[in-house]
Amino acid sequence: MEAEVRSDACPFHHGGDDRKSASASEAGGTVAPNIRTQNFAQARTILRSEKVHQAGFMAEQVNRIGSATRQPILFLEGEAHRVQRGATARFFTPRVVTTHYRELMIRLSDNLVKRFQRDKRAQLDQLSLELAVEVASHIVGLTNSDPAGLTKRLDVFFTGDFDRPRNKLSALAWFLRSQYRVLSFYFRDVAPAIRARKKQRQDDVISHLIDQGYNGREILTECLVYGAAGMATTREFIVMAAWHMLEREELRASFLAADESGKIALLEELLRLEPVVGYIYRRMRSSLPGDAGLEGAEAGAAVAVDVRAANSDADAFGERPCEVVPGRHVSAKYGNAGLSFGDGEHRCPGAQVALLETCLFLERLMQVPGLNLDRPPSLAWNRLVTGYELRNAMISCD
Repeated sequence: MEAEVRSDACPFHHGGDDRKSASASEAGGTVAPNIRTQNFAQARTILRSEKVHQAGFMAEQVNRIGSATRQPILFLEGEAHRVQRGATARFFTPRVVTTHYRELMIRLSDNLVKRFQRDKRAQLDQLSLELAVEVASHIVGLTNSDPAGLTKRLDVFFTGDFDRPRNKLSALAWFLRSQYRVLSFYFRDVAPAIRARKKQRQDDVISHLIDQGYNGREILTECLVYGAAGMATTREFIVMAAWHMLEREELRASFLAADESGKIALLEELLRLEPVVGYIYRRMRSSLPGDAGLEGAEAGAAVAVDVRAANSDADAFGERPCEVVPGRHVSAKYGNAGLSFGDGEHRCPGAQVALLETCLFLERLMQVPGLNLDRPPSLAWNRLVTGYELRNAMISCD
């Protein structure tokens, strides 16, 4: 029997609860779990275990694309994963993020905020989408197609319908629509990038994959995975963090008064409270020992790592775990953002990228005179990413 944890109420504190996305997480994901973790210790045990392999998220989608000869880097396991992860880690180190991408993030943020000030009104989730796609595309190497078209194609692909209909005719239409989206992305965005890098190598992921002998289908698969990781999640967090600040002036003031490390610490606190990815799925390769504290963690069982429950564990994060507490003291053992970027060998490599681009953009946006949230975002749940989607947030300025 699945161990239940209510995610619409703070399980460790009966006082204030600042979370905006907790109720949406009840929708779950594309995997039916046998077990659900209940606290930080259980969640980290699963994420760091060598007895599990990945399930959910993009795993099923990747299999539908076709039979590539290599598994995507982010889905490899064991030694194969460690080797490839080490080879691509250089694109995401704090030094590389600062030296290679900081100026890009600043330029993009300045342009977006200036456009907003000129127009006096904007849809916040569209601004965050443009920023996230542009940054991710430069890291991956998807820079040889129209940025607006790339943004639209990725947005449609990752916010589409993920369940094949049972009706045969509807299932055929679903399949053809899915294939069209993938092929459109390949021929309009991926293939031009491959051709350009075969002529002149760049310092990006696609060039690295070409060096490794990856074919077009394999590179497409990698781009889809990196696109989801780099675009879909960062986009949502930018809107969520802005939503909190625009509704609570003291948070906005605290953010603007801090230096960059303090700003990022506050963003991590918000991310701990509102993890974009609510569940991380793993399937047991073999059983865990009885003293692991996870009854039913047997070979073949699907485990839902409940990130929200882990991040609101008072044993890890102290009093008022369901509230935003600027300057919260958190042991390095747990990390300021908890498990919002995952843990273990599959911890998100782009954590520094996401935090810095969010920081630089919001630093500029929050200083706009007369900034106002005219319409809060609508909240929905993406079962593929197992995370919240925030849409139609309208902001205005004097």
